[in-house]
Amino acid sequence: MMRGAGGAATAEDVAQDTLLVIEVKYSQVEALEELVPLAMQIARYKIMALHTKSLRRGEGASVPVDELPIADPAEDAQMMLERRERLDQLETALNSLGDRCRDLFRLKLQGLKFPEIQLAMGAESINTVYTWDSRCRKQLLERMKGVR
Repeated sequence: MMRGAGGAATAEDVAQDTLLVIEVKYSQVEALEELVPLAMQIARYKIMALHTKSLRRGEGASVPVDELPIADPAEDAQMMLERRERLDQLETALNSLGDRCRDLFRLKLQGLKFPEIQLAMGAESINTVYTWDSRCRKQLLERMKGVR
């Protein structure tokens, strides 16, 4: 039951704890035929408590830090190139849209909500802004497909 580098130390701890419990709580027990089963039962409880504690801490399922792969925080050249290409495609598609759509996307990127966009663009109704947004997103998607 005791495994790993600390197995011997853990076994010694269990033995010492068992003897301590016998000394403190069961000092009246003197017969050897009573002491041995009592010591074994106390040791069994101590081992189960250690096992439960180990499971609760996740020690059995843990992976040493040395074995984990280290992620490179920098993007590799291919990822940077793909990202740059996507940004170029997006910029080309956005520039091909009309003024209203470009203004709408600019305001959305600035974090404005639809009621604020309605005021900024002078729309009569918020539903008009919703319609513009839907049409502009559809146009942008079509242009993004065509840019490749």
